[in-house]
Amino acid sequence: MLTRLNAKSDGKLAKQLCRVVLDQFDKQYSKELGDSWSTVSRSPDRMPSERHQTGSLKKYYLLNAASLLPVLALELRDGETVLDLCAAPGGKSVALLQCASPGYLLCNEYDSLRVRWLRQTLESFIPQPLINVIKVSESDGREMGDARPETFDKVLVDAPCSNDRSWLFSSDSQKAAYRLHQRSSLPVLQVELLRSAIKALRPGGLLVYSTCTLSRAENQDVISEILTSNSTIVPVDISGLARTCSQDFTFAPTNQKCSLLVLPEKGKAWGPMFIAKLKKIVSTGKW
Repeated sequence: MLTRLNAKSDGKLAKQLCRVVLDQFDKQYSKELGDSWSTVSRSPDRMPSERHQTGSLKKYYLLNAASLLPVLALELRDGETVLDLCAAPGGKSVALLQCASPGYLLCNEYDSLRVRWLRQTLESFIPQPLINVIKVSESDGREMGDARPETFDKVLVDAPCSNDRSWLFSSDSQKAAYRLHQRSSLPVLQVELLRSAIKALRPGGLLVYSTCTLSRAENQDVISEILTSNSTIVPVDISGLARTCSQDFTFAPTNQKCSLLVLPEKGKAWGPMFIAKLKKIVSTGKW
């Protein structure tokens, strides 16, 4: 199976920037990223997606290359039990299965419409017998830790976020303005999802948190909250991954050795993508 990472133009007109979102991004990210914000690329091209056909495997999956970094950071090994807590649309789940053969992979998604998307992705890309080690659940991710305490060797939390690339090309200014207004509530949800994921993680297990936003409140601040409020979790130095991938990605400083922030810029228009790596060191039922 081939995963095609590049996204070339299919000849269609580029999407139009949403001025409401761009103005907000300019205000926020100029302050948070300084001069780095001026280098960010805002006009990505895409190649066409393949249509879903029941019973037929697709030839390639369109995936922003930065989306592979959380998967690589998780360091999946054969036979491990894995939880993809916010799995839709399924690209990272597919990528996980290209890295190793887990003993069990639980792909969870709470939103019913996104669950359908997730199931289609798995059906389109996962052949037998791999499909036998995968289960799809529709649980509230905030309740997963209580339902399956200390069950998983590895957990990926690709959290709901203010998806910068998607929001920037919104065709509905009113909807975009509403999204921006709701943005401040996302860190609360993200922290709750992480706390649940930590409960579901076995002692000694690894957890990777990722978003596709540049927002410090949804990235570094969320990780800082977790590290200061939970003594069972320690940061894992992820700088080696940045060194390995430095020719293909542009990284902005995060002031955290356990996290990376991919900046999309001309010539390296991957991201945005934030990745943080954590480890659970002891078992506890207290918070």
